[in-house]
Amino acid sequence: MRQAARAGERDLIFLDESGFAPTMPTGYTWSRIGRRAVVPREDTRNRRVNVLGAKIVGVEPDLLWQRTCGKIDAGTLLEFVCVHLAGLGGGSAVLDLAADGLGIDVMPVWERRRPCTVVLDNASAHVAKAFKGRRRQLAKIGVELFYLPPYSPELNDIELVWRQAKYEDYPQRAQTTTDSLGAAVDQAMTQQRNRLRASARNFTQAA
Repeated sequence: MRQAARAGERDLIFLDESGFAPTMPTGYTWSRIGRRAVVPREDTRNRRVNVLGAKIVGVEPDLLWQRTCGKIDAGTLLEFVCVHLAGLGGGSAVLDLAADGLGIDVMPVWERRRPCTVVLDNASAHVAKAFKGRRRQLAKIGVELFYLPPYSPELNDIELVWRQAKYEDYPQRAQTTTDSLGAAVDQAMTQQRNRLRASARNFTQAA
C-alpha cells in the first residue's frame, strides 16, 4: 500500500481518535534551586475535547482533523470519512446514491479522484454496523477500509501524530476553558500538519 501511495496510484490514510484533557500530563518541568515547581491542574469533568484525525500519505500528504466535546460514534466517523476523506459533498446522507450506479460491479455515480485505503483499528465505532456496514458503498466510491490486527497501535502512523501533538506542540499543559482547550488542540494539530507538508516538500526537492 505504501508503494502504491508513493507512486501516486492511491492515497494511504491512517485514521484514529484521541482525547485532550484540560490538564495534560507533564513529563518534566524546571524550577529554581530550592523552589518547588507548581503545575496548575484543572477539573476535567465534561471538559474533554475528542479529536478525529486522518494522516494522509501519498503524493499530496496532509493531516485532517475534527474536534468535538461529545463522543465520536459510528455516525460521526462515517460523516467524517464521507465529507473529508471521500470528498462527498452531501456527506453520508447521499452515500447510497453516490455508490448506486447500475449495480455493484459497475462504475458508481460518483468516485474519489484518487482511490484511497483507510487504515484503522478495531475500536467500537470503527466496527459498528452503522460504519462498517457501509464498507461496500465506501469501496465503490474509492474508499477502501483496512482493519489492523487487534492490539497493534504501533502499525497506525497517526499514533506518532497524537504523541507529538500532546507532548511537543501543545502550548501549555493546563487550559481554563473549553474554548481555550479547543484552540490549543487546533494549534498543536496545525503545527503537525505544517511539519508533515514541509517534510514532503523537502523530500521532493531533494529527489
